[in-house]
Amino acid sequence: MKVGIRKFSLKKRLAARLSWKRFLRHRLGLKMPRGWGWITNPKKALYNRIYYRTTIGIDSLGKKALKDLNKRIKDKSKQK
Repeated sequence: MKVGIRKFSLKKRLAARLSWKRFLRHRLGLKMPRGWGWITNPKKALYNRIYYRTTIGIDSLGKKALKDLNKRIKDKSKQK
């Protein structure tokens, strides 16, 4: 199991968003509600739950850095 920062793959990200399976599932309305992965594939659901709690994506690092920067800027402006 990986711990730490996940590798960013634009190719995989686009493939997941543009797959024919996803398109068909969304078109026909065959989606399960969020959190119901335990019913369809419990082993994969458990793996994904652990994986996403032990790793950090590049997106979240960027968002966190921006949030911290904005907070510091606001604090400096309040001090003046």
